[in-house]
Amino acid sequence: MLPIRPRRAAPRARRPDRGLLALGFGCGLALLTLSFLAPAAQAQKESRPPPNYAQLSPPDQAEGRAIVEAFRQQGIAGDYYLEFQLQVLPRHGAEQVLSGRLWGSRNAAGPVSRVSVSAFSADARSGEVRLLIQGGPMPQVWQWTEGSGAPVAPLGVGALFEPVAGTDLTAFDLQMPFLYWPEFVYEGLARMHGRPAHQFLFYPPADVAGRNPTLRGVRAYLDTQYTALVQVEMIGENDQALKTLSILDLKKIGDQWIVKSVDCRDESIRNKTRFAVTAAALNQRFSSMVFDPRSLAEPAVVPGELVKLTP
Repeated sequence: MLPIRPRRAAPRARRPDRGLLALGFGCGLALLTLSFLAPAAQAQKESRPPPNYAQLSPPDQAEGRAIVEAFRQQGIAGDYYLEFQLQVLPRHGAEQVLSGRLWGSRNAAGPVSRVSVSAFSADARSGEVRLLIQGGPMPQVWQWTEGSGAPVAPLGVGALFEPVAGTDLTAFDLQMPFLYWPEFVYEGLARMHGRPAHQFLFYPPADVAGRNPTLRGVRAYLDTQYTALVQVEMIGENDQALKTLSILDLKKIGDQWIVKSVDCRDESIRNKTRFAVTAAALNQRFSSMVFDPRSLAEPAVVPGELVKLTP
């Protein structure tokens, strides 16, 4: 949701605990279908980047799968609300700051969040872009844009890679569906931000690879001590990073840790968008309608008491 230069060391004394992210009848017909699908599947696998093992010999893949399964069960306890800023930092041109809000929870399908992003100009506010993001093994995203006249609509796979409100962030970055992709390789232990991390290479399923053929894989790093996501690299041809998501800072609120700031860097053009949380409310209890696509065009209730986060 990973190398950034300059790298900033993650604070050693901060314990993330659980608050990080807080992330196809019969045999004859089957054989006939496979005969048509096999060449495409084979071509997809041939384009995949090979594992970059951190040690001389491949690590225990069963151990790696257990680490990923444990990570998939983590998250901020209870419902939560965040206010944030998106600082758009292009390599050339003027900087821009957008404001946003996020309501988060977890349902039977997995983590779910509702995100609103607003751009502010000198004289007026532009229309909000709202996303309802369902994570987990069966991910989905819906979008509604204020003032567009269009109804709430699901996003197709290709639309997941389009920029959100003119930033470098996409719905794919916010959803991080790769954390649930079934095919991945545990590449072993590596150093990330001065700390040991488990290194994984996730391979995109056929629908994602078909819509975005430049994306060959996603490499993710999980802190070994806290099983917390610290960096993500979207990999293209020749194992080159296309985009990097790097967690910069954490913040403890009560007994839970949350992500405070994340850099999203487009490695091809060197543009960057920084996500920075400015206020938070944890241990909330939202109506299920907040996370219902049918209510995305309606405003959601903002908690009354917020913890302000200093820059």
